[in-house]
Amino acid sequence: MKLLAVETATEACSAALYIDGEITERFSLTANEHTKLILPMIDNLMSEAGLLPQQLDALAFGCGPGSFTGVRIATGVIQGIAFGADLPVVPVSSLAAIAQDYFDSNDNIQKNTAFTAMDARMGEIFWGVYNRDELGYAMLIGKEAVTLADDIEFPDLNGIGLGSGWGVYEDELMLRLAGKVKHYEVDIRPRARAIARLGARGFELGLAVAVELAMPVYLRDKVAKTEAERQLT
Repeated sequence: MKLLAVETATEACSAALYIDGEITERFSLTANEHTKLILPMIDNLMSEAGLLPQQLDALAFGCGPGSFTGVRIATGVIQGIAFGADLPVVPVSSLAAIAQDYFDSNDNIQKNTAFTAMDARMGEIFWGVYNRDELGYAMLIGKEAVTLADDIEFPDLNGIGLGSGWGVYEDELMLRLAGKVKHYEVDIRPRARAIARLGARGFELGLAVAVELAMPVYLRDKVAKTEAERQLT
């Protein structure tokens, strides 16, 4: 199977090519450069592999949550390629990618649950809890949400905290989880290599969609909601 993946939901910009289980990635940690970097990354990967878009089986992208602009960049790039090459698309949660990247790099069976939290600004976090399944894939428990750190919902499991939200809301999250998390990593971000892994799995499970259905996920019902508006909801 051949799949191209992109992820631009945070300050990390990356593209990855999945070919029969092997993943090659281009990654850069930068601010406000995603539109300049992502297409050259894709061109480099495809050229190195000697592939044209029409030779791919599918595409995958980090559909959010994350930065509004960042999520739109990934969506637009993938939609453009998908329309041009008539390819199906697998949307992949950027929170799931954080968990997957950690699971792929750590074999500790005592850390099979990831409490992922990304800073969502406006006093909130993007939140999701993932378990590592028997095949090593990140599987969502419950629902993803945009929420106050004090209001997170979680299963009765012990695990590791992952993501930028832990750096901003450490006290609130540690208090709310009451000892279920003893260690957290702030500097782990969604990456295309994890999007590729989950995208390939999603394709196998029949989760690919037509390009017109490949839409971003913001979690907020209104992305540009003001503080005054939030007080009314």
